[in-house]
Amino acid sequence: MIKIQDVTFRYPKSDKEVLSRLNLEIADGEFLCIIGHSGCGKSTLLKLIAGLDMPTSGSVLTDNKTISGPSVERSVVFQQYSLFPWMTVLQNVTFAVNKTGRFSKSEAKERAVYFLKKTGLEHVLDAWPYQLSGGMRQRTAIARTLAMDSPYLLLDEPFGALDTKIRGQLQILLQDLWKESGKTVIFVTHDLDEAMILGSRIVFIEDGRIQHEKQIDTSINCCCRQQAGCWRRLCGNSGAGRADCQALKEEMTRWFQ
Repeated sequence: MIKIQDVTFRYPKSDKEVLSRLNLEIADGEFLCIIGHSGCGKSTLLKLIAGLDMPTSGSVLTDNKTISGPSVERSVVFQQYSLFPWMTVLQNVTFAVNKTGRFSKSEAKERAVYFLKKTGLEHVLDAWPYQLSGGMRQRTAIARTLAMDSPYLLLDEPFGALDTKIRGQLQILLQDLWKESGKTVIFVTHDLDEAMILGSRIVFIEDGRIQHEKQIDTSINCCCRQQAGCWRRLCGNSGAGRADCQALKEEMTRWFQ
């Protein structure tokens, strides 16, 4: 479990509180989506959980231990790709998997190839990052995070640079991985539909605090997936949840007003 206890965060030499005495608990195995206006502190909160920033006051804990820095237990995808330019696509992913210490060298390479194929990059394994489009670099970063097999996946707008088809495919991949593995996923997005497709809970940040939250039933996830063309694959043909889906979207839209 991750616990954010009375956390305030200010950037150095600034009096503005990005987060203000924020409290949040994230259960093991949860798929939490964090939404809110631009600049509300969504990405800052994710960086605190990742151990990339430290709170000005309060504490961030995982399994009752204070997070004091980055860890292979928490793998991260931010909007910046952070690929090593001197490594190929395959080498970038394999290197990260090797650093976890969970797999042999051969297993690490196998996992890297597997997830690069899953993200549609099997044809560029030996390419250099500069040879890739922005969307392909982002998919490489996603493959790297999934291949690391960390218990906590932290994702900040990971599909934002991708076209609609690839975005839908990776949403399915992430959802399948979450259901099969029981990992904890913390997913920042500005897209209400995406949050409703993926999340088991949605929280809304405003004025540096959690102002709203909602548990999401799987029928609502399924209803939203129908629009992405994967209704039959994941949810069968039941129309359950459609009215609830629309009502929830209207409610969350009011959160932004």
